[in-house]
Amino acid sequence: MPILPHELDARAEFLKDLIHRTGLKARQLFETRKPGRYTLKGHQDFLTEADTFIEQEIRVAIAQRFADDAFVGEESSDEQSGGRANGTATWVVDPIDGTANYARGIPHFCICIAFIDRGKTQLGAIFNPCTDELYFTRRGKGAYKNNEPIHVATTDDFTHATIEMGWSTRTELQTYLNAQAALLSHGANVRRGASGALALAWVAEGRIDGYLEHHMHPWDSLAGLLLVREAGGVTRPYLSLPGTLNTGGAVLAAAPHIADALTHYSQLEELEIA
Repeated sequence: MPILPHELDARAEFLKDLIHRTGLKARQLFETRKPGRYTLKGHQDFLTEADTFIEQEIRVAIAQRFADDAFVGEESSDEQSGGRANGTATWVVDPIDGTANYARGIPHFCICIAFIDRGKTQLGAIFNPCTDELYFTRRGKGAYKNNEPIHVATTDDFTHATIEMGWSTRTELQTYLNAQAALLSHGANVRRGASGALALAWVAEGRIDGYLEHHMHPWDSLAGLLLVREAGGVTRPYLSLPGTLNTGGAVLAAAPHIADALTHYSQLEELEIA
């Protein structure tokens, strides 16, 4: 059975409280951490004590309130629930997105949580506890920052656009460099902030005009993609494509007037407007 409207209401209110509460805990851990205390899961793939601690806090809270819901996290997943396979009543969580920033003392990171049901993202929340910016969206209900409506930029000239690009070792370096060169050669400003979830939130509120990453995990991207669409932006298909809940995929989000150009220059051709 799909989640009913009143059941989604309950999850929406729970999500706002949960992400704010755990975000404040993440900020406390950030402010009291010992510099250099992190490990590497792979090349430039950081892990801190806060990642596992915050994810466990979130997972326990969800299990206590919504015991039948499934859980997919960056550090752990509930494989036996079936949610990872079909996206029914599933919470998708990144406890710290921007871990490299966090580990190096840079206050540009966030907690990112999405709730999906029947293969569609229904709720999304992104919280940067260091700036006290809480982004929230519900399918069909708009996009908000700290309870105020937000909208994507109206930029209509690509030479005026600022685009953020994400990179990881999951993408061949030359693919990243080719896309970056194409954007720069066509006049855009290109930046990298090292938190894909916050970049999507910034697209949604018009701070930047687009975000591009050739491979992004669902826990980094689902909340932000819904946020951008609800803020009037354009996104590339993601969750509707085969396997992305398990393996991730390419992400593109943009203000509508530059979306076609960004798609063409990045060689990601298919768009979805929702």
